[in-house]
Amino acid sequence: MAYYHRLGNIPQKRHTQYRQPDGSLYAEQLVGTLGFSGVSSLLYHINPPTRISRIGEPVPYAPKIAEGVKLAPHHLRTLDVKTSGTDYLNARKTMMLNSDVTISICNPSEHQMNYYYKNAQADEVVFVHEGSGVLLSQMGRLEFREGDYIVIPRTIIHQFKFNDGPVRLLITESFSPIETPRRYRNHFGQLLEHAPFCERDIRAPHELIEYQEGGEHLVQIKKDGMLHQYYYQFSPFDVVGWDGYFYPYAFSIYDFEPITGRIHQPPPVHQTFEGHNFVICSFVPRLFDYHPLAIPAPYNHSNVDSDEVLYYVAGDFMSRKGVDRASFTVHPGGIPHGPHPGTVEASIGKAETHEYAVMIDTFKPLYLTEDALGYMDKNYPMSWNENKPDTPRSADMFD
Repeated sequence: MAYYHRLGNIPQKRHTQYRQPDGSLYAEQLVGTLGFSGVSSLLYHINPPTRISRIGEPVPYAPKIAEGVKLAPHHLRTLDVKTSGTDYLNARKTMMLNSDVTISICNPSEHQMNYYYKNAQADEVVFVHEGSGVLLSQMGRLEFREGDYIVIPRTIIHQFKFNDGPVRLLITESFSPIETPRRYRNHFGQLLEHAPFCERDIRAPHELIEYQEGGEHLVQIKKDGMLHQYYYQFSPFDVVGWDGYFYPYAFSIYDFEPITGRIHQPPPVHQTFEGHNFVICSFVPRLFDYHPLAIPAPYNHSNVDSDEVLYYVAGDFMSRKGVDRASFTVHPGGIPHGPHPGTVEASIGKAETHEYAVMIDTFKPLYLTEDALGYMDKNYPMSWNENKPDTPRSADMFD
C-alpha cells in the first residue's frame, strides 16, 4: 500500500470549483477501489475523461489453458524465448494462471508504445529482469531500472518507453488489489520497524507530463479476455494535478532487506507483496543460518494448499544444473519437494548466498497454458533420483 502523495496543482478543497485560465472548470475524477471505501486519488483533467471520439472493434486477448498436464513439478526454460510479438502487449506470453492471478513473460523488441494501455480489471506487477526506461501515466513520469517491481493499479492509463538494449519482464496480474504484507503495517498503514523495506524505498511518479493537444489517441483497455479500442481526440495525459494513495510506484528488489535467523527461515520472511489468495516474495543475497548445527538447505516440505512458483533472476544457483536465469520452477500443491541428493550436506558450513529470485505462491491451483508447454523440461520430475546426478535440480536454497 502506497503512502499519500500529491503532484501538480490542485484546489485547496476537494469537490470545489477549480478553473482553467480560460475560466472553464477542470474535470475532477475520483479513481478508487472498493466503491468509495478503498484507497483512491483525485485527478484534475483539462478535458472530461468521459469524452471519447469512437470505439473500435475489440481484439481477442486471452491465453489458452493446456489440457492433460500431469500432477508433477515442472521446469520452464525461458531464457532464450523470443516472444512472438514485438511490443508490450503482443509480446506477452502467459505461462500460468488461475482465477486470482496470471503470470506472464514479455520480451518486447520495440521500445516505444504508439498507443496507451489500461488494465480495467487487474493490478499489474511488472518485474524488470532486464532493461530500463520510463513509465508514463496520468500520474506522471516514473523512471525504472533493472531489478524494479513496478506496481500499476487497475484503470491507470499508461505507456512504457524502454531505453536501448534487451528488455525482459515478468508480469503478474492480480484480480485483487496489490498490497504490502499486512503484518508489516500498523493500523495507520505505515510500514513498521521490523519490515524488510519502508516508504523511503518506494518511488512515486515525480513529474507530470506536458499536455499535447490534438491528434487521435488510442487507449487499449484489457477486460474479460479482450483488448477494447478506445479513441480520444486529446491526450489522456492531460492531468494538471492529483493527490491520494492510488498511483503507480516502483520498488527495487535490491532495496529488500532480508530477514535471517539462527536456523532456516521459512518463505514468508521473504514476502514483498500480497493479493487475494497469493503472495510475491523476493529472494536476495543474505547470510545463512548461524546456529552451530544449522543446515542452510531447506527441509522437505509439502505444499498442502498452495502452488509454488520460482522465477530465477540472477546468481549462481547452488547445485542446480539446468536451472538458469529466467527459468521457472513450478511445484504444485499435493506433492512434496525439497533438496536434491547431496545438496543438504553440501550446504552445511556455507556462510551466505548471492542469488536473486522472485517467488509467487498461490492458494488456488495454477494451470499451465499452451504457450508454457513449449518450454517444459521433461526430465525435471525425475531430477531427485540419486542415480541421475546430471539431471536439473530445483530451487533448493531459496525455499
